[in-house]
Amino acid sequence: MRLIIAEKPSLARAIAEALPGGARREDGALHAGETVVTWCLGHLLEQAPPDAYDPAFKQWRLDHLPILPTRWQLSPRPKARGQLAVIRKLLKQAREVVHAGDPDREGQLLVQEVIEYLGWKGPVSRLLVSDLNRPAVQRALARLEDNACFQPLYRAAESRSRADWLYGINLTRAWTLTGRQAGHDGVLSVGRVQTPVLGLVVRRDAEIRDFKPYPFHVLWADLAVAGGQLRAWWQPGENHRLDEQGRLLERAPAEALAAQLPGTEGKLTSLESRQKRQSAPLPYSLSALQVDAARRFGLSAQAVLDICQRLYERHKLITYPRSDCRYLPEEHLAQARSTLESACGSDDTLRGWLAGADFSLRSKAWDDKKVGAHHALAPTGKPAELERLERAEADVYRLIARNVLAQFYPPLVVCEVKAEFTLQGECFRAGGQEMLQPGWKPLFTTREEAPPLPPLTEGEGCRVTACEVEDRETRSPEAFTDASLIKAMMNIARYVDDPVVRRTLREHDGLGTEATRAGIIETLIERGYLVRQKKSLRATRLGTGLIASLPEAASRPERTALWEQRLTAIAERDDDPAPFLASLIEDLHGLLGSADANRLRQAMATAQGEAAAAVSKRRGAVGKSRRGRGATGRTRRKQRTKA
Repeated sequence: MRLIIAEKPSLARAIAEALPGGARREDGALHAGETVVTWCLGHLLEQAPPDAYDPAFKQWRLDHLPILPTRWQLSPRPKARGQLAVIRKLLKQAREVVHAGDPDREGQLLVQEVIEYLGWKGPVSRLLVSDLNRPAVQRALARLEDNACFQPLYRAAESRSRADWLYGINLTRAWTLTGRQAGHDGVLSVGRVQTPVLGLVVRRDAEIRDFKPYPFHVLWADLAVAGGQLRAWWQPGENHRLDEQGRLLERAPAEALAAQLPGTEGKLTSLESRQKRQSAPLPYSLSALQVDAARRFGLSAQAVLDICQRLYERHKLITYPRSDCRYLPEEHLAQARSTLESACGSDDTLRGWLAGADFSLRSKAWDDKKVGAHHALAPTGKPAELERLERAEADVYRLIARNVLAQFYPPLVVCEVKAEFTLQGECFRAGGQEMLQPGWKPLFTTREEAPPLPPLTEGEGCRVTACEVEDRETRSPEAFTDASLIKAMMNIARYVDDPVVRRTLREHDGLGTEATRAGIIETLIERGYLVRQKKSLRATRLGTGLIASLPEAASRPERTALWEQRLTAIAERDDDPAPFLASLIEDLHGLLGSADANRLRQAMATAQGEAAAAVSKRRGAVGKSRRGRGATGRTRRKQRTKA
């Protein structure tokens, strides 16, 4: 008997349906001739708790820390024993086993740890399924690989699991026990990913709270030129008081110049015209989709992940969704036309986009060298009856299909024009762009980014028809949203201060994984560290106090991003996991030594005071705004501009 072990029941059903002769269900498995397909229910096993290593560890005590297992153990999850018994029984009858976990690091771990836990010593093949439709599964079944080729991926996943246990168990116990000494009754959870994510939000909230706006001033002039009208902006020189972004901090120079401008004639002294070609955005990874869906439809990251899972498992409309890749296999290009015609034919919007596609084009999205264990999200080709889907499901599906269809549109071509005028001896600049070829752009928006300038010739004259000084004010950074926080987790190097580490992380960017980022946000909310205020994510007093009480290294992204770099080296280059875990244990000793009840008590008190001050500041701003709306005297136009 050949036994196929799938990661979850939906994948097992898809595999069984692709086998010849059909399958019958019996005792937690699907039987199809000489092949039996069974399944896990997500992780059937988990790292054993501390008291499995020593019963004394059931009681939380600081003098037990750090807890460092010498022989790692796994334990069945509470609801997994029945399915584990099914797999154990089937393994005794099997002559070969096929590992059918999802095509990623965690999928490799999830099934292989079960196979090894149950003591199987025979041959194991690897089945990689990223599309649950029958033809795709049949193709995957026809090209099984040796599971031994995936041992580095397994070791990386196993190392990640053990490292997370070491880090989370020890630091959570240390800070919870210290918290009790400081008067906090409850668990203070610390994790290698969730805590740096919380740190991002806490630091952003502090920037917003401590931000002090200041005014600056701009001067524009409307100019009549031979070809029409345009607006140009004064570029004050260094002889004026400017901030670091070149903004004018004193109004008087702008007023003095504005008084001289009406009716003044000047000259176009510099004209630069450049044609730019821009290829279509690549197909989506999960995180890129979560960012766009949050901005367009207000969906949380977790909602987008849940929708994608339904589109993949229940509706079978998209390929494997938990992907960090934005490229597609080159072999998919030959079937792209038939796949998209089938996938998009029943929806008016998709049908309109499909009609404009040119399937003779080939974009950079088709690249085997950039496709790893899985590829970008794409339609499977199953006809999509979008009227039968929930509205959010249909919205997300259209985004996924659109980004693949866009690969068969020509590039966007624009002509960017930059003009400099001299008026009263001062420099004024104007800019605009003209769309020469819309290409893929109409699939994404009908709005032009910048209006074109009228026809211009270098050296031609101009005349000022109007001018005005505008008073503006710097604006604080914006609070994180689901979209911006996911994007920050994807591009974490931007939040790293050390230039050497930052350069390294650009090659290995990412805090968390495609599969975990949405869950991290929800976990922080459930544990009371974050709260949603409309679309914004803000840190609570508890979250702010926890970050203030931790060593800075525990709440910054450098450590966990470098972890991912080490894990990638284990997975891709077969590096030895032992030095990685040894380095972590060394770090743990230092981190545990910094747990301090007085520091935690002070951090919580400070966080409470800051929260009260922030509420008072917001109330004051609201009151000021209401009084301003009721005023009847002279008003000055103020436009808030991001600092």
